[in-house]
Amino acid sequence: MRVGVFICHCGSNIAGTIDVARVAAEMRKLPGVAFATNYMYTCSEPGQEEIKQAIEREKLDRIVVAACSPRMHELTFRRTIEKAGLNRYFLEMANIREHISWVGLDKEANTNKTIEAVKMAVAKVMQNKPLYSSSFKVNKRVLVIGGGVAGMQAALDCGDGGLEVVLVEKSPNVGGMMARLDKTFPTIDCSICILGPKMVDVAQHDKIKL
Repeated sequence: MRVGVFICHCGSNIAGTIDVARVAAEMRKLPGVAFATNYMYTCSEPGQEEIKQAIEREKLDRIVVAACSPRMHELTFRRTIEKAGLNRYFLEMANIREHISWVGLDKEANTNKTIEAVKMAVAKVMQNKPLYSSSFKVNKRVLVIGGGVAGMQAALDCGDGGLEVVLVEKSPNVGGMMARLDKTFPTIDCSICILGPKMVDVAQHDKIKL
């Protein structure tokens, strides 16, 4: 197994409070890590190209990117390694920006914490198995559990969208807690004045089975 590790500077967002060069150097000492480097903006086009070239040049088969939140760029990195010939799930990201550099000012402590976080990502990626996308037919019916105001609104939204809906409520009546209230907060509106029309709409909707 040959793991490649890429530590992103994210400008000064990460490199300002983490010694990224030291982190990369520590990663090179790990068994299974064949390549480790740091790069200014790993998510940029040149950064993506650097990853692809390293995969080909170093014969890498697993990738770890230590950067920002996976929510930001995980899909970007998955696509990149896939273009380089790897299974897209042979990637792990370590969030060292939101979890470390943005929450601590002590560079030494941040660096040590980053080293441990990236070590964990390396250990994880070495256990990853290849996964593949598949497609299958789905039953285009919706089950909504709970006939309170939220459940009724969800059922109406789905029904109005053309989907068949089964709305399940354990009590004898729909309406939930709102049906027990006289007025709603903060507008102090009449509860049943809001709830009543929804109950009628649900009962009469041809796409909703209660």
